[in-house]
Amino acid sequence: MNTVQTPRVFQVTWPVLVQSLLFMLMGSADTFMLGHVSSDAVAAVGACNQVVNLVLLLFNTVSAGSAVLITQYLGAKRIEECAKFTGASFTLNFALGILVSAMLFTGRNIIAHLLHLPPEVVRLVDVYMSMIGSTIFVQALLGTVSTILQSNGMTRVTMFVTFGMNIVHIIGNYLFIYGAFGVPKLGVEGVAISTSVSRLLALVALMAAMYRMLPYHVPFADYIRIHRDHAVRILKVGIPSAGEPIAYEVSQLVMMGFMGTYGATVLATRVYAQNLMFYIATFGYSLGFGTQIVVGHLCGAGKLEEAYRLVWRTQRMAFALAVVLSVAIACSSHSLFHIFTSSHAVIDMSTQLMFICIILEPGRTFNIVIIQSMRAAGDVKFPVLMGMIFPIGMGLPLSYFLGIHLHMALAGVWWTICLDEWVRAVIMSIRWRSKVWQSKVLVQPKFSDAEAATL
Repeated sequence: MNTVQTPRVFQVTWPVLVQSLLFMLMGSADTFMLGHVSSDAVAAVGACNQVVNLVLLLFNTVSAGSAVLITQYLGAKRIEECAKFTGASFTLNFALGILVSAMLFTGRNIIAHLLHLPPEVVRLVDVYMSMIGSTIFVQALLGTVSTILQSNGMTRVTMFVTFGMNIVHIIGNYLFIYGAFGVPKLGVEGVAISTSVSRLLALVALMAAMYRMLPYHVPFADYIRIHRDHAVRILKVGIPSAGEPIAYEVSQLVMMGFMGTYGATVLATRVYAQNLMFYIATFGYSLGFGTQIVVGHLCGAGKLEEAYRLVWRTQRMAFALAVVLSVAIACSSHSLFHIFTSSHAVIDMSTQLMFICIILEPGRTFNIVIIQSMRAAGDVKFPVLMGMIFPIGMGLPLSYFLGIHLHMALAGVWWTICLDEWVRAVIMSIRWRSKVWQSKVLVQPKFSDAEAATL
């Protein structure tokens, strides 16, 4: 193992981890503050965010494709192509974001009824989604610019901007939810306003950073005249890359529909439990993304064996961390849930789910690191195939059987997710060990072996 690469992973990972935790903090702040308003408000925002998360994965189709290509071309020292991929990804996601914003705004009531939400929650969904849906294009661009900067190794920049975004968001929540300093109490609508404004300001900051700090210049023409070859290559990598998480989120959305039959209390419980378990998953996502950046650079430089060994080393650390965190949070979850709610039924139900996460989260982490690494190498189709077969083909029928037929409710859904993660973790491990992914690298280095050795 070339030990030089392991510090590189942590250099780009720790800012991504902090940034991801800050994003989680935004969701937790919404849940905590709205929890003092009503469970209906928590359920409404949780249901909307499930839809928004699915939509953001559509934008990730472009972002993921450009990330893989930019990291590999940087590794190959072919930076002249990076500018063209940057311009193309920005314009593609801007166009897609405008289209999706219009669809979410006009179809917000249809979405609420399709999820079988209680009537008291539907009204709040309409209020929240009218603002968040109509401005979702801002989040599309925010994710695109953030990914471009991170692919260039500038993870600290995105971390600091995200920190500022959180400050604005929490202040906005405080003003609009509690009516501080004479500001009208707007509840769910106030959360939507503070979310949208904070993301817009973050986009402006990241755009300024991109223009000042990227190691290459993006001509304005590259935003207007997208080369067909660059757009096709981005989508060719991005569509399969986003396919696996999209399939997963679709399955989660359907499972939430199953749980909607149990009422707002169960839906709110799901939101509280996910808030805690996402903190565990964030460490895996961050290590996976940091590994993806370095693996992409190594693959672009033709250093495939170093990439192979690096992933196994990162995998072991991520797995051990997931075990420690899931045990620690599960054991303290009963007290932690008191922060969000005083309902004993919700707290007991949520605590049960967190103990299931002791088994679930290490499997999820195993999946994340290997799938991100396969994606960085250009092996994007296989994870999508597995991501459709198991979460949808196995997960949905099993979650319905356990959750509805056997009346296990959320526990049945959690055990289904647990089984899905571990089955795919075993399959992905076998795939990485086979080294089939080494034949999928997209870029050939443009320099000599002596130059590559200096990377």
